[in-house]
Formats: sequence, C-alpha cells, structure tokens
Amino acid sequence: MLTLFYCDHYDIPLPPGHKFPVRKYRLLREALTADCAIDLAPAPLAFEHDLRRIHDADFVAAFLDGSIDPIKMRRIGFPWSRGLVDRTLASVGGTLAATRTALQTGLAGVLAGGTHHAFRHEGSGFCVFNDMAVSAAWLLEQQPSLRIAFIDLDVHQGDGTAAIFAEEPRVFSLSLHGAQNFPFRKQKSSLDIEFPDGTTDQAYVAALKTGLAAVSVFGPGFAYFQSGVDGLAGDRLGRLGLTLAGLAERDRLVLSWMSARGIPGVITLGGGYSDPIERTVEAHAQTFRLAATFLPDFSKPRRTFSR
Repeated sequence: MLTLFYCDHYDIPLPPGHKFPVRKYRLLREALTADCAIDLAPAPLAFEHDLRRIHDADFVAAFLDGSIDPIKMRRIGFPWSRGLVDRTLASVGGTLAATRTALQTGLAGVLAGGTHHAFRHEGSGFCVFNDMAVSAAWLLEQQPSLRIAFIDLDVHQGDGTAAIFAEEPRVFSLSLHGAQNFPFRKQKSSLDIEFPDGTTDQAYVAALKTGLAAVSVFGPGFAYFQSGVDGLAGDRLGRLGLTLAGLAERDRLVLSWMSARGIPGVITLGGGYSDPIERTVEAHAQTFRLAATFLPDFSKPRRTFSR
C-alpha cells in the first residue's frame, strides 16, 4: 500500500474569512480513507534540530516560542498560535517520515507540505518552514553523493526552495508556474518554465516533458514532487486553465518518469484554492490514487545514479 502521512489532527485556529483552505486537509484524508491501496498514518512532529538543518536557528526558536516578529508572521500569512506550531512541525515531520518510507518502498507521500515559499531566515505565503528542503538536507547527510530533484508543479514558483539550494550542485530545482502570479519577485531555479494566464492542458504537458528531459540529464537518485493543484481552471489563486484530466496527465507523466528511471521519491501536497473547495480535494485525491497504482513499479529493483 502507498503510505501517506497526514497532519490535520492538529488544528490551525484562523479568523473568520481567512483565505487559507484549512478544511481541505481533513476532507482529503476522509476522501482517501476507504481506498484499500492507501495506508494513512499520522505525521510525527519534527524536532528543532531537524529544522536547523536548513533554517536560521534564531528564526526557528522565535517561531517555536512565539516571540517571532509580527511583521514576519504577516509575511507568512497566519496568526501565531500553539496550534500552528504543532501543525507546522507535523507538516515537516510528515515529509521526513515519507522520505524515510520512500527509501524502503520507492514512493510515499504527505497530505500536507510542499511549503516551498519558506526561506532560510523567514517564511512566506502560508509557508513557515520548507518541509522538502529540510527533508532533502537530512537525506544528503545520509547519502552525501546523492543527487536530488525538486519537481515543483504548484502554480506559484518554488522561490524558497530555489534560493535555499541555489549554490548546491547536488540539487536540481524544476519549477513550472504562472509568470504573473505570486511570488512577484521570482528566484532563479535550476530551470524555470513560466506560463501566461489561462494556459491549458496541451501547452502545460508539452512544457513539462521539456522540463523532465532536463532533469533526466541531471540524473537524480531521489525526487520530491510538489503536486499543487492550483493550476486547475477556476482556482481562486491560480489563473491557469488546466482540467482534471490535464492534471491527471501531468501526474502520470511525473510518476511514469520516476518509475521508469528507478527514482524513488515523495509526493507533497502544495496549493489548491478552488471554490467550492471540494473541487480541489477531488484533484488532490486524484493525484494520490494515481500514485497508488504506480507503487508496484517503484517497488522493483531501482537503478542507481552516479556522477
């Protein structure tokens, strides 16, 4: 079974009308509960030393104890609370646990995470700490010669991830995102592919094939797939025109690319802000259900990469 870690058992108290779709996490877990090919597990909490592998120690300590500058919290987009601390630690802990699981099974995921707007010294855009970067740093400690790819298909550029690993030759960051969307000050990924507003399935899939070809040349031995579905047509924050069928083709391309090359990896959630939110939940569930069908291919002996 495909193991997925969840963290919606920790609640984020938000004021009425807040635009972050906190309900989707519980709804997604409930939608996947009956799937016999999926094993759902509560995410463990990350430790402070895990966070300091990537993030500035003063920033980490200030967020954890609540002394963080209110200006930094406004940039993140949440009011500080103990619930937010626990939820954030679970999000990072879930991706770490999924990474360890994927090393054994070939593929795992987290029904949270993908917090790619978090930088070393501060958070941004609903992202406190960068779960994928923290997990990748742990993985590089375990396997110093490993090469890691980030395949970031959220509609918003993975600016924090790009900045964190800008000088790391063992990491390749691929980001496909809206040219005119947040963040408005972009960072430089290993490869950025930008789309005009309204881009539809055919153009998106063609661009993704080009991006994956570039990642193939890099030759990763592990991948993080940020599977945000905010590119879905009608998403409140997305501005692209992808369909559910187009997102399925996107996911199928990434998963078949990974499995064919023997690249184990982790799927994180990322963004999705449709109204009604059930449409976003359907798109996220589609990703993980499709991933479960690929798991037998990942469980086969895997090719190793060296360079």
